[in-house]
Amino acid sequence: MRLLVTGGRTGYLGRYVVAAAATGHEVVAVGSADADVRDAEAVESMVGRHHPDAIVHTAYVQSDRAVTADGAAHVAGAAARHGARMVLVSSDVVFGGSDRPYDETAPTDPVSPYGEAKVAAERAVLDTCGDAVVARTSLILGDGASQHEELVRRLAAGADGALFEDERRCPVHVEDLARALVELAEGDVQGVLHVAGADGMSRHELGRLIARRDGLDPDVLRATTRAALAVPGPVDVRLDSSRAAALLSTRLRGAREFLA
Repeated sequence: MRLLVTGGRTGYLGRYVVAAAATGHEVVAVGSADADVRDAEAVESMVGRHHPDAIVHTAYVQSDRAVTADGAAHVAGAAARHGARMVLVSSDVVFGGSDRPYDETAPTDPVSPYGEAKVAAERAVLDTCGDAVVARTSLILGDGASQHEELVRRLAAGADGALFEDERRCPVHVEDLARALVELAEGDVQGVLHVAGADGMSRHELGRLIARRDGLDPDVLRATTRAALAVPGPVDVRLDSSRAAALLSTRLRGAREFLA
């Protein structure tokens, strides 16, 4: 299988997807230098040039709707025209908050511009590619180099800031997620699938786990609430990934396990 990975050159998740697919597949890693996903013609040319069997689309910019939403639509259009299977990486921020985990049947209700852009990306992909899979995930970390782990180390060292204790997510290890995405590219699962870690927890609890793993003092980390902020954002957006656990051979560990 020839697999094209957007964000595969410099993207945090994309580089792990490239590594996970390197054994047994021909992998094409592309980035913004190869094609600006906001440019439909550039995307069409890129996909036509490489003729992939499948595309894992990891590229996004949280603050740029054109990259996140329009870019996904352009990649989906090119994938459909060239007969490539499409795997879109989406996010738990398509939801606004609930007192129970969201399964794949839950209606989206984003409360942030980024969440709205991800919903638009999902709709474009599902409407364009009949065999596409939208893989919704959560906070991605685990190798020590993620933005979440780096933030915790800065806070533990005395930097100003605090971690939300009311925002609950299902953190996933970057290697687990990358392997799951390659498995989805290889398979025939269609539609929406929640692909997140097994444990739901607050950002503050996650930070304490990271601090303990790194030999830092977890008690230094201060807690705050997202609900108190003026800027809207998701609160409790835990994902129910039980369907993925049943369908995939890749095991999606919880943060309490992989940060132990």
